[in-house]
Amino acid sequence: MSDALPDRLSNDPKSPYYDADILARDIGIRFAGKEKTNVEEYCVSEGWIRVAAGTAKDRFGNPLTIKLKGPVEPYFKDKKPG
Repeated sequence: MSDALPDRLSNDPKSPYYDADILARDIGIRFAGKEKTNVEEYCVSEGWIRVAAGTAKDRFGNPLTIKLKGPVEPYFKDKKPG
């Protein structure tokens, strides 16, 4: 497996951007210079992440999400720097 992350990735199995092989590794997201641990989906080229909006759920039981815009830096936590 390569160490390149996709431009867009989601942790929702119903999404076309879901990839179980990549999500099996420990992925970190740095958004606007801060570490985020509650990211549902990200897109590097468009510069946004989706995070859960508290404990609110939609009518299907899925968490409600909000889109935050800013610089996105995904990385593998197990990859050694340098």
